[in-house]
Amino acid sequence: MKFIGAGSSPDRPQVDHDLIFTIPNLLTVIRFMGVPLFIWLVLARQEYGAGVVVLAVMAGTDWVDGYVARRFDQASKLGRVMDPIADRLALIAVAVTLVIAGVVHWLYLAALVVPDAVLLVLTLFFFRGHPDLPVSSVGKIRTGLLLLGTPMLLLSRLDTGSSAALFTAAWIVLILGLIGHWIAAYNYFWAILRKGRLHAATDGGNA
Repeated sequence: MKFIGAGSSPDRPQVDHDLIFTIPNLLTVIRFMGVPLFIWLVLARQEYGAGVVVLAVMAGTDWVDGYVARRFDQASKLGRVMDPIADRLALIAVAVTLVIAGVVHWLYLAALVVPDAVLLVLTLFFFRGHPDLPVSSVGKIRTGLLLLGTPMLLLSRLDTGSSAALFTAAWIVLILGLIGHWIAAYNYFWAILRKGRLHAATDGGNA
């Protein structure tokens, strides 16, 4: 079964519509709303189990919104911008929450933030806004791994007989996710650079 790009049809070109009220966009908004709920559950209530449920819902909507967009031709320009922003917000906000809660070291947060900060500076330099690049398969896998490893790490905090094994497995998944994060950032860096130079050359030719 294909998970990356599921719902797409090879004989049907992907078109980004000028739609706002679509099911994929609604699911992305739900993902946004899951962030403050997760922060409240972990920091204010220390409800790690409930936090895991929220992360599971967020990860599920991340896959489902892409599937629905491709399967039912509901891909939109707004969704193309919102989806990666929701992914980044979720990953960074969850990491900050875990650092404050003492679950992970601040170096984990730095490993997430530094590549995104570089890409943000490069994007603002060339485009003053969103670069409108397609989400890569590596980026999606990276997000999936990080959203899988995080609840595993939270579950390892619970008093169970398999806490140590779960802790080890969680960090294996998270390290793989971080490697994917840097690979995706490298690919986006050169994609932004190429598109930015082309954009600058086009504007210069039209001046």
